[in-house]
Amino acid sequence: PEPSEAYARQLLLEEWGPLSEGLELPDRLTWKLLLLRRPLYRNLLRAPNPEGINIYEPAPPTGPTQQPLETLGNFRGWYIRTEMLQKDLSWTVKQQCVDLLAEGLWEELLDDEQPDITVMDWFEDSRLDMCVYELHVWLLAADRRTVIAQHHVAPRTSGRGPSGRWVQVSHVFRHYGSGVRFIHFLHKTKNRMVPGGLQRTRVTDSSVSVQLRE
Repeated sequence: PEPSEAYARQLLLEEWGPLSEGLELPDRLTWKLLLLRRPLYRNLLRAPNPEGINIYEPAPPTGPTQQPLETLGNFRGWYIRTEMLQKDLSWTVKQQCVDLLAEGLWEELLDDEQPDITVMDWFEDSRLDMCVYELHVWLLAADRRTVIAQHHVAPRTSGRGPSGRWVQVSHVFRHYGSGVRFIHFLHKTKNRMVPGGLQRTRVTDSSVSVQLRE
């Protein structure tokens, strides 16, 4: 049976912990709807692992391909483009924008509680170049243009050990200020043109999640 409003609230507060006194839900939300959407502590990105790769094993061997990336998995929700570089190198750029209110969060929670916003990604140490991965994340206001906070990183691997290992990248936004309504997530992976097609750097288990602080 469908839970009552009071029982849905009890279940979520047991899971989330107590909220600030006086923090109320807007008219458009109910505790039953929040129980269904689970906006906290889940991955808000669509198709976070489009190629179905397991990070607990080395990246499976793959040769060069001439197939478009979109044909190699389920990339629903991602906007994909190619950025050409010098010689035989290029970036594959994948991005999506998370609408926090549409996911079930609300203005007072975001502005008053300012829950942690965690971004995480795993990229393949493909050895195609010195830098084969970049991460760019912007916390945006309601107009989708005003940047409230941002994070950018372009890690370089050591070049030691076997190639194909997975490298984790993560960042937590804290105390970012009021007004955040969207999260724009963008990562780049390096490609090299070789005989037979494109050799790609793969990426998997991308995530954006929101958590209440202890």
